[in-house]
Amino acid sequence: MKPVVHGLEDRYAGRIDFVYLDVDDDATTPLKEQLGYQHQPEFFLVDGAGNVVQSWEGRTEEAEFVAAFDGLVGP
Repeated sequence: MKPVVHGLEDRYAGRIDFVYLDVDDDATTPLKEQLGYQHQPEFFLVDGAGNVVQSWEGRTEEAEFVAAFDGLVGP
């Protein structure tokens, strides 16, 4: 998933902030609980107000991310 995510990060630079959590770091536990994190990998699209707009578990096709991101910020 790393190449897909980093490619999307480049594509949406300046429009979407990508944040990575270390699932083994206890300091991220409150945010993981807030998001409902359960699986690795798991991805969350969060709006500016902190609401989870969409989430994905496991391997996800780039097109699924693009559709959701474009729906939120435009192509």
